[in-house]
Amino acid sequence: MSLIVYTIASLFTATALLVFRRPRLALRDPLTASTCMSIFLGGLCFFCSAPVTLGAVNHLTRIPNFGAPMTYSVISAYSASLLILLINWRGGPAERVRRQAVRVITVYSLVIIAVITLFALADAPAERLRDLDTYYANTPYMREMIVLYLLGHGACALITIYVCLRWSREVTGILRVGLRLIMAGLAVDVTGFEGAKLTAVAARWAGHDLDRLSTGLAPRAAALGALLCAAGFVLPRLLPAALAQWHSVWDYRALGPLWAELRGVPTAPKPAPPRWLLPRGRLYYRELRILDALLALQSRCDGRVRETAYQRARAQGSPPGEAHFIAAAAMVVDAARQARLPHPAESAGPEGTDRLHTALFSDTRELVRLARALAGSPVVEAARQGAARTAGG
Repeated sequence: MSLIVYTIASLFTATALLVFRRPRLALRDPLTASTCMSIFLGGLCFFCSAPVTLGAVNHLTRIPNFGAPMTYSVISAYSASLLILLINWRGGPAERVRRQAVRVITVYSLVIIAVITLFALADAPAERLRDLDTYYANTPYMREMIVLYLLGHGACALITIYVCLRWSREVTGILRVGLRLIMAGLAVDVTGFEGAKLTAVAARWAGHDLDRLSTGLAPRAAALGALLCAAGFVLPRLLPAALAQWHSVWDYRALGPLWAELRGVPTAPKPAPPRWLLPRGRLYYRELRILDALLALQSRCDGRVRETAYQRARAQGSPPGEAHFIAAAAMVVDAARQARLPHPAESAGPEGTDRLHTALFSDTRELVRLARALAGSPVVEAARQGAARTAGG
């Protein structure tokens, strides 16, 4: 049981670190900071509730069952963090957001103080690592402590479901998916964890034994519900960034033929890129080097070559937009070929003054279209062999 709980706690911690990968920026953004805090506290809940952790805490403090109020306090803090995250996520005037967050912190701070106070007043000498809720369900003060933390967490879940339900009707796309995941996770939590715990405790009050609901069903439901909630909060924040990195991988590869054509062009020296870069960073450096090479080739670009290539592309059935990129690619490869010659020819003359403007290809999509035209057009291959310059004059 402890191994499963620790695995879930590790997943939560890894997710929090992923969201918190830029600490300076994250601390300035209340939404990112509250997201990290909620995920971290969710993982801490599972870590604290593991029987091995509870036993170690009880042994270190020399207080039987001290791990119980510690875990219940963390669960209450997690409940507060969920509400604060929802407040920041919803947004609005800064003063209103701050005021609502302060109210949540005040209420759940009082809950935590009450949990600790009730435990201090209770008499619970027998250490219970797995079934404390049901074992002490009829013990004065312990009973109130157990019900208090369950009600505090349940209230948080119900409020969050209500707010997410209303909000999901106003939004679309990935945000709506995230809200529905949160509602699904909290529904599992309310029915599986809260329902099972309260039913088992109430059964003890009535003189029956349904402890298996508390020790078996409730932990599994809590794990599933927490994972769904974490996915709902994190998905709208991480998925767009993940998709951007994925698209960068494809763009980086698509620019390969263009970079292979231009990598031998002499340019001003640049510092080497960092060794470990995400795809988006690698794409940025490749684009920068390509634009530097295009700038260096401007004086060798011949408008006559472009015009000849454009006419050939149109004659072969290419639409005007595609023919434009084929013509530009033909001029680029011709200029690169001239730059590699021992005594390159000059592209002077009135017809050769139409140079390549790199500003036209400063967008990634434009560079990708240029690279595809360069790699797949027979007109460009003819320019690479020098046929376009010969035909053009």
